[in-house]
Amino acid sequence: MIQALSVVGALMVLGAYAANQLRWLGPQDASYALINAAGAGLLSFVAVLERQWGFLLLEGVWTMVSLWALFRLLRDRKEEGRSQGGRR
Repeated sequence: MIQALSVVGALMVLGAYAANQLRWLGPQDASYALINAAGAGLLSFVAVLERQWGFLLLEGVWTMVSLWALFRLLRDRKEEGRSQGGRR
């Protein structure tokens, strides 16, 4: 079960990276940050269960950075919608 979670998390992170490299998704896409955060979050969970502290550091930081980017993207879109709504 833990190995399955690890594989799913890795596929999510690698899939987001590949999508970025193939220009299907970019850092400005919320889905890119969400996939990265979810995949790294799964890998962080596995690292805690397996007591892999170096791996937890790597994936924990990856998760936090991805979540930061996601929240920033969502905030910017919300503010952009407000400013466009005020112009009408």
